[in-house]
Amino acid sequence: MGLIVQKFGGTSVGSAERIKNVAARVLEEKNNGNDVVVVVSAMGKTTDQLVTLAKELSSNPSKREMDMLLSTGEQVTISLLSMALAEIGISAVSYTGWQAGIMTEDVHSNARITNIDTKAIEKKLTEGKVVVVAGFQGVTDSGEITTLGRGGSDTTAVALAAALKADKCDIYTDVTGVFTTDPRYVKDARKLLSVSYDEMLELANLGAGVLHPRAVEFAKNYHIPLEVRSSMERESGTIIEEEVSMEQNLVVRGVAFEDEITRVTVIGLANSLTSLSTIFTTLASHHINVDIIIQSTTGFDTTNLSFSIKTEDLEETLHVLENNKETLQFERIESEVDLAKVSIVGSGMISNPGVAAEMFEALAKNNIQVKMVSTSEIKVSTVVEEKSMLAAVQVLHDTFELAGNKVKA
Repeated sequence: MGLIVQKFGGTSVGSAERIKNVAARVLEEKNNGNDVVVVVSAMGKTTDQLVTLAKELSSNPSKREMDMLLSTGEQVTISLLSMALAEIGISAVSYTGWQAGIMTEDVHSNARITNIDTKAIEKKLTEGKVVVVAGFQGVTDSGEITTLGRGGSDTTAVALAAALKADKCDIYTDVTGVFTTDPRYVKDARKLLSVSYDEMLELANLGAGVLHPRAVEFAKNYHIPLEVRSSMERESGTIIEEEVSMEQNLVVRGVAFEDEITRVTVIGLANSLTSLSTIFTTLASHHINVDIIIQSTTGFDTTNLSFSIKTEDLEETLHVLENNKETLQFERIESEVDLAKVSIVGSGMISNPGVAAEMFEALAKNNIQVKMVSTSEIKVSTVVEEKSMLAAVQVLHDTFELAGNKVKA
């Protein structure tokens, strides 16, 4: 007998019929002799609907009250799934994030898990019950309800798997696995049999929505075997593991992309040893994530600094910078919106020089202008015009020969 953590996303629990299907998947795992902890998201578009409702009442609702509101979505799902399990003869108990002992830092809307007290869950498991846990939420030391940000239910599931020393964590979603790129936009995208933790972490950070980066970090740090699989189709998914055992011939394993990117340029920044650290420390203190960074010295005393952010963070970024203008010592700020990030990822790039050159050559041949570049050992990211994003994805998918029929289990 083992312990399996199963996570089901919003689409998988989007209706009463789909919740019954989830209950059937839990029953299969119980019949295999395993203990089961299930983590669920809010049903379908519930979170979006709650956000819309809040904005009808306030143009700028407090993050604390938004956490109070949004955490209710998962509570609906856990209770309904527990009822569905009872109907098919499975004894189950539902827990909110705080009932499940999930402790977080004191940051609303994007908190990180700091600790999990597993006593309550373990007690119910010893009684033979299935424990159904609300994803995406936790509680601070002072008793404040928090949410974990986009993809937080993935993080909840993998963190629980680590804390409980589970044998495996299955992430059930509306796709059959991790693909070479998003199959909704590239028809010949192919399902991968396996992806390394490092590759998946890069793909997740670069816009691949199938797994949240924090979830992959937990899996890598605690060596939790992950499988991304379909909640509807009965087939094997994609294994996320330390070393990829199959498809070693792929230099590039996937193409990730993300829209709504903005380039911010700080012009006439004081050219001192501490100017860069000061500006990024200031932004980080307001939880603004900065991605691609380019510095260009314009003279002895000044420098220009460009960096990319999510467009949704632009207003706050400009506000923070302007409020600290005297300390940061710059002349003015410019921004360019309607941009996107397109990236190639693959551990094979380490031992294959020339991949970046091939990427830039392919984009240039198709008249796609590259505005910013960032590289690591296993990825190359470019910022392009948003209107060119999907064309760039298709070009790179073709260039690195990622197309093919979907791999069958």
